[in-house]
Amino acid sequence: MEHESKLLSLLNEAIPLTKAMGIRVECFTGESLTIVGPLENNFNHLGTAFGGSLYITAVLSCWGLLYLRLRELGVRGQIVIQKGTVEYYLPVTGDIVASSTMVPEASFLEFLEEFKEKGSAKMTLSSAIMQSERKAVSFEGIFVLQQKKSDA
Repeated sequence: MEHESKLLSLLNEAIPLTKAMGIRVECFTGESLTIVGPLENNFNHLGTAFGGSLYITAVLSCWGLLYLRLRELGVRGQIVIQKGTVEYYLPVTGDIVASSTMVPEASFLEFLEEFKEKGSAKMTLSSAIMQSERKAVSFEGIFVLQQKKSDA
């Protein structure tokens, strides 16, 4: 739970919206991350989860997974999302539970090598939000790791 609480503190400090959304970091395994947004903070006029909240929770799942994985290895840099696409298949009528999975290890190592050589690297990560064991939302994003100005 140490990783989860550190990530939640970072999100609440750096992205105040996460506090209003009631975001919590549920589970980090090293290869996956689950982020939860309670429906009571993220509903729309129909009483289902708000599309923007679904998107943000999915993005945070991927961003947080990459952040935690890099921190485990002592790699420092800025992670930004360059592009994100989302598809909404079903309404979400309960808490938003977004889960992401890390790319295969060989791809992750190539990403790290590119960052070391060039000071910048890109990775595509995806997450899903399920509703009654069916995929309700699918997200895919390109995340860029770049050296901080003070790291250069």
